[in-house]
Amino acid sequence: AGRGPCPEASPGWAAGQPADEATLRRLSSESGAGLVNPIGPSTVVKHDTRSDRLRVYIDANNRITAARCE
Repeated sequence: AGRGPCPEASPGWAAGQPADEATLRRLSSESGAGLVNPIGPSTVVKHDTRSDRLRVYIDANNRITAARCE
């Protein structure tokens, strides 16, 4: 768990990176988000918003396509 609110700036460096444990840990650490939520290609997502959540979108090749505070 992170410190709490996710910052407004998106961690753009993550796009194209493998969605492995090391990358997700780095995202968690750098964002400070209280929750890192990996979203796979077939994951159903509610359109709610939380100030402490970083959503990490992952494609079928296990590559990160986006990481956003949502």
